[in-house]
Amino acid sequence: MKKLYVRWQKRIIEQALKTRRVILLAGARQCGKTTLAKQLISEKRAYLTLDDATLKEAAESDPQNFVKHIGNTLIIDEIQRVPSLLPAIKKVVDEDTRSGQYLLTGSANIQALPSTQESLAGRITKVRLRPLSQGEIRESEPNFLTHVFNQSFDFKWNFYERDAILDMAFQGGFPEALMLEGRNQKKWHKDYIEALLERDLKDVARIHSYDSMRSLIKILAVWSSKFMDVSSISSGLSIHRPTVAAYINALETLYIVERVPPWTKTDYDRVGKQSKIFMADSGLMSSLLSWNMDQVRFDPDRMGKLVETFIFNELAAQIDASEGEYELYHYRDREKREIDFLIEREDQMTLGIEVKASSTIYKKNFKHLQWFQEHLMKDRLFIGIVLYSGNVPLSFGQNLWAIPISMLWPLNPHHSNFNPAASE
Repeated sequence: MKKLYVRWQKRIIEQALKTRRVILLAGARQCGKTTLAKQLISEKRAYLTLDDATLKEAAESDPQNFVKHIGNTLIIDEIQRVPSLLPAIKKVVDEDTRSGQYLLTGSANIQALPSTQESLAGRITKVRLRPLSQGEIRESEPNFLTHVFNQSFDFKWNFYERDAILDMAFQGGFPEALMLEGRNQKKWHKDYIEALLERDLKDVARIHSYDSMRSLIKILAVWSSKFMDVSSISSGLSIHRPTVAAYINALETLYIVERVPPWTKTDYDRVGKQSKIFMADSGLMSSLLSWNMDQVRFDPDRMGKLVETFIFNELAAQIDASEGEYELYHYRDREKREIDFLIEREDQMTLGIEVKASSTIYKKNFKHLQWFQEHLMKDRLFIGIVLYSGNVPLSFGQNLWAIPISMLWPLNPHHSNFNPAASE
């Protein structure tokens, strides 16, 4: 039986319905948008899905009448299937400025669709929903970053050994895939990509070669956590570089891959300008690459890629839940100094994060964090952490810490996962 998880975005949406006219809940297919939207249905909220062929036909034929509603909120699922509804919604909310009139869900970034003529700027707020984070699965609250920025590590948490963390990464966060195991789970992920190719891609782009797109998705899985280089990515494909770039943009629009921009807020002229690319779900990535535990456990490169992609998924989910308090970057310069993730808080305080799958940490693991702290953060507060698979937080100098990956999910005393005897 499918478990009903409490999503971090639920309270964000409930609050937004009180203050904004239109809310867009956006994220990849099968990440839980419809389930969450239906949790918000009440006598005063109606629900329509454009996955229903008849409703889609009606919406295309008469957008103005389709968006009329009597109750407080109309929920329209998969809005990207009929972008022509957006001007009709604009007309309604311009004439009636009440909050909470529409909750839209979309499996594609509607603002990026070529067929979208109306952005609803000033009328809409976007809430991103990702596949389930381990924090949501384990009924944690998204407050790890708050603890780290405060350098307060005395909260309760459960310790997970490295193999347990790898297992989390292999599973990923798609709710339906979590109900499966082994080959069945891998098959679900592969079937998921095939369904996107056959159905959803036509809503966002003109794809001339589905075989090339299929190959590109696998190549992007290999490139997850690497620096974006379209020329190198396209070298193994029989399509031109501009087409590859367009195909990658289409996959971004469908929330299958994501870029992390470089941190460039410095006058240091040797800073890199390339984005890093990540698969939006570590389980999907590992299935596309047909990896298993033994292959990864004894291969440092594969383990590093899997764990870094997994940590990206977890950090991104917590940042989304912060409602704009944090921004995510990475750092690299021409001297080959790299920091996996940089998180900048609203007050410009910055957190640098290095990811290590190892349970042992050395002072040398902090050298890039320390250089960044000393040379680029001279007049700003900076904290550097190395996430590792150990079982205790350790200080490695002023504002430098080794932090167990397990601490990403603080125990919530109000939920069933709380154990007063858990590690501190």
